[in-house]
Amino acid sequence: MPETPSSLRIAVAQSTVRVDPTDADGLRASAAEVRGLMKEAAHHGARLVHFTEGALCFPSKVIMSELGPDEIGPSDWTKAEWAVLTEELDQIAKLSGELGIWTVLPSVHQLPEPARPHSSMYVVSDHGKIVSRYDERMLSTTKATWMYTAGDKPVTFEVDGYRFGLACGLDVLFAELFTEYDRLEVDGVLVSYASTGVDRNEHIGVQARGHAVSNTYWVSLAVPANPGAGINSGISDPTGTWAAESPADSTPGIALTDLHRAELIQVGRDFRRKTRDRINS
Repeated sequence: MPETPSSLRIAVAQSTVRVDPTDADGLRASAAEVRGLMKEAAHHGARLVHFTEGALCFPSKVIMSELGPDEIGPSDWTKAEWAVLTEELDQIAKLSGELGIWTVLPSVHQLPEPARPHSSMYVVSDHGKIVSRYDERMLSTTKATWMYTAGDKPVTFEVDGYRFGLACGLDVLFAELFTEYDRLEVDGVLVSYASTGVDRNEHIGVQARGHAVSNTYWVSLAVPANPGAGINSGISDPTGTWAAESPADSTPGIALTDLHRAELIQVGRDFRRKTRDRINS
């Protein structure tokens, strides 16, 4: 078995998010930007690049409503350009293999009708293969009522001996999901969160850093390039400190850092686990 390297370089992306899955040109533009950021991450030596929820599209409840645009109702997913989404995902997977980089890319995952799709995160290996998929579990009221099917399990995967968990959307608000990943002995959790409105979301960054320090692991937070949201993509170290942040002006770009396993990190995790076991015994 190959020895786990002492550090692992990862990149978190901040990219343009579009809201209309019926717009084929818009989907292709999003995918082209994703591929450009993948190339940038690979150029800087990243082994993994992590994208925001809605990296290919963050479907609007208004656009998708079968009663819309003036009334929110069940989403009509027959309007989505599924063929284009599939084509662009395939091209992104192919590029991952060419660059030799892992890619975590959120997108909508189609299910057989009449089931609603999942809001998902695809894990693409450095060989260009989709090797896993995480489906958002803690759906918002709108998502659960009108748009998506909820996921039902955690997902982990490994890159060069480092294990990662995945979280999407409002999963970031639920501490129990992050405690669950601690029990699964991850080195970090990749959180993809989208906000395309003007609401301020500074608290999402606080939540992400809180999960990092509470569980003594790394947390990567990928968000859109949205100046109105009040947050940028970044990677928190296990002390809850930003180790890297994307452009402060919320323009598209990446941030990179090297993950490592320090003795202090393991001491903290061992203490927490032993305490939990004692209390629960």
